[in-house]
Amino acid sequence: MSETLRLDKWLWHARFARTRSLAAKLVAEARFRINGNPTGKAHHAVRAGDVLTFPLGPHIRVIKVLALGVRRGPAPEARTLYEDLEPPPPKPAVPADPPVAPREDGAGRPTKRERRATDRLRSDE
Repeated sequence: MSETLRLDKWLWHARFARTRSLAAKLVAEARFRINGNPTGKAHHAVRAGDVLTFPLGPHIRVIKVLALGVRRGPAPEARTLYEDLEPPPPKPAVPADPPVAPREDGAGRPTKRERRATDRLRSDE
């Protein structure tokens, strides 16, 4: 028999969940499929070569298990445990600074300079 690892533990090792209990909760609440077969059990065995399909955030993730892992290491090490068969679409580019709307003189609130000029006029009276 080939080596296996619990699904929740593998999700935790691969950094799809912050804690193992959150990984178990994710499996119980989400619609997980392992090689096309639905599962809701956190203790389901995962092997190298299995394909996992599950919702994560707004995306449906399709992940191929490459290795099982022995610890929850840093993110670059975790990325070696799987291959993303359908990566999420890239995020849209956000402009650095929104353009400032032009303001005509005398429209809207006075600027600090205009307010000081008004105060000077009033203090002369």
